[in-house]
Amino acid sequence: MFDVSIIIVSWNAKRHLLNCLNSLENTAKGYSQEIFIVDNASSDGSPDAVARQFPQVGLIKNKENLGFARANNIGIHQSSGRYICLVNSDVIVLNGCIENLISFMDNHPTAGMVGPRILNQDRTLQPSCRHFPTIWNNLCQALGLNKLFPKSRFFSETFMNYWAHDIVQKVDVLSGCFWMVRREALNKVGLLDEDFFIYGEDLDWCRRFHQAGWDIVFYPMAETIHIGAASSANSPVEFYLEMQKADLHYWQKHHGSIGRIIYAAIIFLRHFLRLVPIGLLYIFRPSHRETISFKLKRSLACIRFIIAP
Repeated sequence: MFDVSIIIVSWNAKRHLLNCLNSLENTAKGYSQEIFIVDNASSDGSPDAVARQFPQVGLIKNKENLGFARANNIGIHQSSGRYICLVNSDVIVLNGCIENLISFMDNHPTAGMVGPRILNQDRTLQPSCRHFPTIWNNLCQALGLNKLFPKSRFFSETFMNYWAHDIVQKVDVLSGCFWMVRREALNKVGLLDEDFFIYGEDLDWCRRFHQAGWDIVFYPMAETIHIGAASSANSPVEFYLEMQKADLHYWQKHHGSIGRIIYAAIIFLRHFLRLVPIGLLYIFRPSHRETISFKLKRSLACIRFIIAP
């Protein structure tokens, strides 16, 4: 048995994937590790590049895009580590990250999942801890109250943007770009729910860890860089819609049909209220029209989906 199994799901993110693998060469010092790449039928040459440059890495090539949850489960089935790290392809693992997380888990047996401090490329904080979604915190986001009161926990959205992410803390949800999971906890909680094609599986899995009695812990003494949008940049509006679909499925699964309907109404309100200001920005800020146009298309797509899914 290895100390840690690192699983990376990739879809047409060749450059980011190779950078991620390069960053892993100097991690887990003093511990044994195995790495699996689960490729979701990439067409950008990712599998060939991995096989050529990293022959020691286990390469699993799916014949079609099976989604994030199912692909990770395939990697988990192949793994044998005491701990399993699920790492996004657009993550750069900084020195000391893996070994610090393993040491923390070894010393805290009630922790079922731990996540590092996530940084942007410029080394600023990327908030990665969240509250479970509620009608209230989603309504705060829809009405922009989280923007009006950015330091308030009461008016916060799901992301804990009001918090500095600077101390060890038990949290509801950790961002799915980097998880370390205890195998013992995984065996009790179960694999990722494959009904979530992409997005939403992080909320669902973290809720199930809590329900099974395991702690989910944020550990800032380990750090990684998350580039973001490695795969979603290929079709940003479509990926955003997938996020909304995943959230609706989460609400249906954990709060029933009534919860799903209320959440859908809040999403409709959120995007409807943004149409006028986005339209005005498009008229009066011509230098930013590309970005504004994307936001307009995104909001219209979400409204159409809510009205006629």
